[in-house]
Amino acid sequence: MASTTDRIKAVRAVRQLRRTRTFYAVAVLLWAASTTWTGWQAPGSRQMWVSALLLTVFTGLLLAASLWLQRLQATSPAKPDAAPRRTARPRHPTPDRRERGWRTALTRTRGGAGRAG
Repeated sequence: MASTTDRIKAVRAVRQLRRTRTFYAVAVLLWAASTTWTGWQAPGSRQMWVSALLLTVFTGLLLAASLWLQRLQATSPAKPDAAPRRTARPRHPTPDRRERGWRTALTRTRGGAGRAG
């Protein structure tokens, strides 16, 4: 069984890979549009080939990130083992309003907290 820190690291890695994959997908779309535009305006130009090269690079990065994410999700635990989103109740109950009011009144009569009374 994997330790808690391994599960937390896996969840963080999946989250980061999703963000990275989104960035690469946007980059692929932009470079595809750029390659299409420069290919239409100046076919065979240096700008078209540079756009095509960058499109290929970002497509490869997107493919690698997608495969890595797929492998991580296959080996990661199910969702119920993930950390809960809500925090647990505090260990020590907070004093009710009457107690807080009594303490506040006491510190006012003594001249405030930190002074010798």
